[in-house]
Amino acid sequence: MKKSVERNAVQPLLQTLQERFARHGHRHPGLDWQDVQSRLEAHPKALQSLAMMEAYGGEPDVIGRDGASGQYLFCDCAAESPSGRRSLCYDRDALDTRKENKPQGSAMEMAADMGITLLDEAQYRALQALGEFDTKTSSWVATPAGVRDLGGALFGDRRYGQVFVYHNGAQSYYAARGFRGLLRV
Repeated sequence: MKKSVERNAVQPLLQTLQERFARHGHRHPGLDWQDVQSRLEAHPKALQSLAMMEAYGGEPDVIGRDGASGQYLFCDCAAESPSGRRSLCYDRDALDTRKENKPQGSAMEMAADMGITLLDEAQYRALQALGEFDTKTSSWVATPAGVRDLGGALFGDRRYGQVFVYHNGAQSYYAARGFRGLLRV
């Protein structure tokens, strides 16, 4: 995927983001779209990341603002794990240790390439408080070093009206598991 947003694609992207922002006000109470748009226009790399999030099916939206830094927090808010980011193992080490049937890539590498980070467990649970996500899919979650050092990685989903965070081998991958990203602008 191209890492730059063509000039003629910026306005349609901003329009899409504005419409989503207006439709889902419960995700960002008290925030003003004009302030968000001004921040985005001042940060072209953020627009590139958002364009990639959108292109891979993430439906990014503002989910809050960091009180300390003032940065707006964008997250993938598609109902299910973004369709263009599935069938990935957790990270490069997992990909390298997989002997056969290797996936096309890893969640951590793809996120870095897009300029975003994976949600950690607390962020994933906070997103789930804003709506029902991953009821048919699951999403890799940023994994603490202690778990990763032992070969595992975390993922989350929502089943039976509850949010679950589980573990799996980091080298595993599934057609219904992707990742959700966070972008700070």
